[in-house]
Amino acid sequence: MKQLIFLTFLTLSCSVLFAQSAKSLEKTRKELEREVKRDAPKRARREAKVLMKQNYVVPAGAIPLDKQLEMAWEKQYEMDDRGFPRYIIGNATSIGTNYSAAKNQATNLAKVELAGLISSQIASLAENSVANQDLSQQEAASVVKTIEASKNIIAQELGRVLNILEVYRTLENKNVEVQVRLAYSVDYANEVVKKRLVQKLEDETKIAHDKLEKMMNLPGSQNYKKNSNSEDKDENR
Repeated sequence: MKQLIFLTFLTLSCSVLFAQSAKSLEKTRKELEREVKRDAPKRARREAKVLMKQNYVVPAGAIPLDKQLEMAWEKQYEMDDRGFPRYIIGNATSIGTNYSAAKNQATNLAKVELAGLISSQIASLAENSVANQDLSQQEAASVVKTIEASKNIIAQELGRVLNILEVYRTLENKNVEVQVRLAYSVDYANEVVKKRLVQKLEDETKIAHDKLEKMMNLPGSQNYKKNSNSEDKDENR
């Protein structure tokens, strides 16, 4: 009887602590959001002044520089309900003979940076979960190696990339320097990029499909195949 009372008390205590922890996390998240929104305009104005002194301007018809920077600051510190960053941020600067060439190159470089950050996070996830999937050391090493070498593939798969900052300046030699800052949804990276990596891992390793999905925390194979087919159809339209 005493043991039952103790277990009941322990269960209730854990529930209370979990609820308090969740409330504390939510409170901290909201406080940080308020702080960021309060400070974002000030930071944006300071950064805008620095960029304008360096002769950077925004493209014709674009959002004013201080507003771009304000939104960039907010996106950089935006968190989800669990207290994790909602966006991955990539930055790049490139020089070209004209604006279009420099912009395209800067955008591609920023996507590669995003892809590198995503692949590093996913490789870390894989390393932490391989032990639970009964993989051999050789299979585990192969998985991590394949993911780390997939930056270009991930960069090609990036969709719904938000261009949160774009400025340029004309240099003395008449070349154009473009600076971009991109934001990419962490949830979308988990949804799309991981599926593509499972497909690549399945092609390059002998590991069972269900093990790869579990390692990536993805749903069952039927859902994966269904979603992959629907995505392919959308891409072919």
